[in-house]
Amino acid sequence: MRTTSATRAEADAWITVLSRYGHLHHAEPGPDGAWTVQRTVTSTPRTLHHPVLALDFVAEVLRDVRRDVPGLPR
Repeated sequence: MRTTSATRAEADAWITVLSRYGHLHHAEPGPDGAWTVQRTVTSTPRTLHHPVLALDFVAEVLRDVRRDVPGLPR
């Protein structure tokens, strides 16, 4: 459980890392701090307007990545 609120910098860092490691097909920052992200070529793009939404998305991606890697503890 978090004790501090999510920040734009934290969301930016996580989305950048996921993108660099190939876990996102597309990630584009918007002028107002929002992100437009797309998991795969065929998935629907999502716009994340708030850092909390971005970190929820990041958690979803990390759960999927962890589920797909054999040998990692659950």
